[in-house]
Amino acid sequence: MPVGTKQDFYEVLGVPRRASQKEIRQAYRKLARKYHPDLNPGDKHAEEKFKQIQEAYDVLSDSKKRQMYDQFGFAQGMPGGPPPGAGGYPEGFQVDFGGFDFGGGGATSFRDIFSQFFRGMGGEPSEHPERGPDLEYQIDIDFWESVRGAVKKISITRLDACAACRGTGAAGGGGHTVCAACNGTGHTTQVSGRMRFNVTCPRCHGTGRLRTICRACGGEGRVTRADTIDVRIPAGVQTGSRVRVPGRGNAGTLGAPAGDLYIITQVQPHSFFDRRGDDIYTVVPITVTEAALGAKIEVPTIDGRSLLRIPPGTNSGQKFRLREKGAPSVRDPRRRGDHYVEVQVIVPKPFDERVRNMLRELEKLAPEDPRRDLFARAGV
Repeated sequence: MPVGTKQDFYEVLGVPRRASQKEIRQAYRKLARKYHPDLNPGDKHAEEKFKQIQEAYDVLSDSKKRQMYDQFGFAQGMPGGPPPGAGGYPEGFQVDFGGFDFGGGGATSFRDIFSQFFRGMGGEPSEHPERGPDLEYQIDIDFWESVRGAVKKISITRLDACAACRGTGAAGGGGHTVCAACNGTGHTTQVSGRMRFNVTCPRCHGTGRLRTICRACGGEGRVTRADTIDVRIPAGVQTGSRVRVPGRGNAGTLGAPAGDLYIITQVQPHSFFDRRGDDIYTVVPITVTEAALGAKIEVPTIDGRSLLRIPPGTNSGQKFRLREKGAPSVRDPRRRGDHYVEVQVIVPKPFDERVRNMLRELEKLAPEDPRRDLFARAGV
């Protein structure tokens, strides 16, 4: 934690002390765009604020500078620091820098030297283009669209490359001028007592060049827009499947490539076909005669009608497999699951006396007690 300073660099950028480099960079970019002198001509407050933001980012964006700042600080008033004196250190505190004496009562404090040292360790890293973030979009599809595939039209809101600057963030598509503050060197000279320090130019961030910020996007290089996209849903998707649409996520910064769009599918259930993984399950009714004598029946599958052989003596609840009649695999379209048919024996209703007589005759001709071992198996 810094010993003390007139302004806390973390507060200047509006980030917590444990903020990541990405969070610090994002906060800096947002504030720099807001207070940049090119967007606030003649505004002294904005210019001063921009300098503070630049100074804070210059330290916190560098791991070594940030570590020293967190450990020592360089101004008065922060918790955990030494007793206050002139320049934020005890009276009489002296440090020798090559024979130069900077005592606590001198015109130049140790805080000032430390601050100049921080700024002189190197310029702010130039902003590098970053790939755009990925986007996710959930879509509802019906059962047939999931097993056969479909093309769906969706509307999303995304960050797209600014047409005015072609995604560069600079007016005119990337034009630069020489920084007048440092004459293109990227450094300016500051004098502290009898010492001179080369520090990073706060106007051009050490690049020696200035770009005229695009007013259409505020230098971001991206603008928000609504986009309508035709998405191909491959055959075999299930609830939770992720369909990748390359390059249709948010645009990257400074002309970098866009991220990807991921379509998350939500499949509506079917009233007859029950899908479990790549397998399909159905329940098909059969008659007592078909179950007893056997038969060949037609059953519905996702490909249409298929012939199923029912062997003699089939019981209700028995399952039969139709190989490779299930759903296609979204990972390997050449593979398919199986279709399992569970038969349900439907007992005829004896409304007619002749039917009842035939059933009684059947009971005499083929007496059978299906519950004869029931109590033995139950152990009661």
